[in-house]
Amino acid sequence: MNIDIKLYKNDLPDDLKLGNVLAIDGEFMGLNVRRDPLCLMQISSGNSDAHIVQFDRSTYNAPNLAKILTDENIIKIFHYGRADLAHIKYYLKVDTKNILDTKIASKLARSYSDSHSLKTLIKEFINIDISKQFQSSDFGGDLTSAQLKYCANDVIYLHQIHKKLTDILEREKRISLYHDCLNFLKTRVDLDLALFKDDIWSH
Repeated sequence: MNIDIKLYKNDLPDDLKLGNVLAIDGEFMGLNVRRDPLCLMQISSGNSDAHIVQFDRSTYNAPNLAKILTDENIIKIFHYGRADLAHIKYYLKVDTKNILDTKIASKLARSYSDSHSLKTLIKEFINIDISKQFQSSDFGGDLTSAQLKYCANDVIYLHQIHKKLTDILEREKRISLYHDCLNFLKTRVDLDLALFKDDIWSH
């Protein structure tokens, strides 16, 4: 597959039109939100494209990206959005609206499997074995072409995967449970940012 990858500094262009269903992912220096900064965000319209924003980390001034994230009329598909949404809220200072999540969908739909990684979902539903070699790499400086391709792979398949998972959820009558979980996701992110990491429902 030929992927159209574009890298932007600081923010998306003013005149970029991406549509109203977008796949979104972020790259951080680690998973500790307060310690490990948000470095990049990548967006795909689902048409073999990846638009990657490399932030000015002294300001995180990205009004065009923030407008998309907060627009309730634009659907955003994440994979494990919990980490992305926490970093977005902490660094970009916005609440992301209208969210779907392929990891949550997978855990509810694919109860036949213990593996819900993006690599696993791409292999099962798209029949492509992607490399995750650069998952743990430095996204804070100059980016290599291999890193950019890795970032693109994290978003270009999410539209197709979410459709496949939704079909299973509807067939198995679990779609309402999925939407209830999505409604709770904002609260789960707020709990993370308040440093409540444990399962609050446990005894």
